[in-house]
Amino acid sequence: MVSLGLVVARFNDSVTEPMAEAAREAAADRDAVVVDEVSVPGAYDSPLAADRLARRDDVDAVAVVGAIVTGDTDHDHVIASATAEQLTRVSLDRDTPVTFGVSGPGMSGAEARERIDKGADAADAALDLAEELG
Repeated sequence: MVSLGLVVARFNDSVTEPMAEAAREAAADRDAVVVDEVSVPGAYDSPLAADRLARRDDVDAVAVVGAIVTGDTDHDHVIASATAEQLTRVSLDRDTPVTFGVSGPGMSGAEARERIDKGADAADAALDLAEELG
C-alpha cells in the first residue's frame, strides 16, 4: 500500500478544500492511505511543508493542492512558477515523488472551482510515480 502525504495550500478555501477532498478520494480509490495532511496559508508555503513530509520514512509520495486565483498578474505567475520549481527540487533532493495540483493563476474563483479535479490529478500522479519507483 502506498502512503501519501498531502499538502493543502489554503489561500482560497472554497477551491482548495474540494481539491483536497478530491485528492483524498483519489487516494482511497487506489487503496492508498493519506498518512498526514499539512495545511499552509498559500502556495508559496507548500515547498517547505512538502519537504517536511518527503523526509518521513512512512511517506512514499507527496501531493500538493492549492489555488492561485488572485488575478492574472506577473506576481501570480511568478508564485506559481517558483512553487513548481521548488517542489521539483524537493522531489529530487528527497527522492520522493512530489506533485502539484493547482488552479490558476489568472482564473476567477468560479473558474478555479471548475478545476477541483486537479486535486485528484495530483494525488494520482504522486501515487503513479511512487508505484513506478517501487
